[in-house]
Amino acid sequence: EIYSWSSFADGIVFYGLIMGFVVLIAINRWGLFALRPPRTAARAAGIAITIIVSITVWEFVVTALPFEDPGKEQGLTPKHWEAAHASAFAANVVLFCVVAPIVEELTFRGVGQSLLRERFGAAPAIVLVGIAFGAWHGLLIALLILIPFGSALAYLRERTDSVLPGMVVHALFNAAAIAAAVSSI
Repeated sequence: EIYSWSSFADGIVFYGLIMGFVVLIAINRWGLFALRPPRTAARAAGIAITIIVSITVWEFVVTALPFEDPGKEQGLTPKHWEAAHASAFAANVVLFCVVAPIVEELTFRGVGQSLLRERFGAAPAIVLVGIAFGAWHGLLIALLILIPFGSALAYLRERTDSVLPGMVVHALFNAAAIAAAVSSI
């Protein structure tokens, strides 16, 4: 799929529709997006680094379990390099490392977390956003990584009052996953 222009086009349409729905939900309440600079860059960086290290360690633990490799469950992992499809690959890297993190962070840690926090408080919102983020991906084994990752990003958003640091961490996570997949072929 990562070598396919149709995957890129489908992804752009999908994320465009999702973003449209999220904008409709937040209309006239733009603060729900938490699209603002973090309270302090140092705090955001510290939490972000902690998340990256923790999730990386946790991913190694999960990968060592006697299950299918969570990284391969989604079916995006290339089996071999296809130089003839490098441009479609590059477009899909942009989709997964730029578009997806922006839309998913605005959806889950932006509007979703803001609304859940209003209703249930900060801690339940962090947990619920993590579960929703994991379920969103439709993967079973990867839930062991996606729920903690989604919750960690929600914690980052809560501590910084911004989705921007989460977008960066999310993009780096996706880029690392793609780089690991490509380097293993």
